[in-house]
Amino acid sequence: VQLAESGGGKVQAGGSLRLSCEGDGTLFMATRMGWYRQTPGNQRELVATLSRIGTTTYADFVKGRFIISGDVGQGTLYLQMSGLNSDDTGVYFCTVDDLLSGTFWGQGTQVTVSS
Repeated sequence: VQLAESGGGKVQAGGSLRLSCEGDGTLFMATRMGWYRQTPGNQRELVATLSRIGTTTYADFVKGRFIISGDVGQGTLYLQMSGLNSDDTGVYFCTVDDLLSGTFWGQGTQVTVSS
């Protein structure tokens, strides 16, 4: 299973970006997809998740600013990010949990927010 993220880039503080993630179509039964990020000097952390039935979870630091959406069954995922600040700078990773195949990660997409 391969995941391809896109949509990262450079943006000024207060701006917006929309990240996309697309699976390669080989998922058997994806149950959940999510976005993680790794900011400079920190460990990878959860940003948001979306379950197959549409349940969402968010890290406290993105509530009200980021919106996760997509179709887990189809292996597509999005992250609409607004109100970005310099603390949001980092590499954003897409992940998928498949019932039979396990957990897979994308290569990541860089988000850089300038103040």
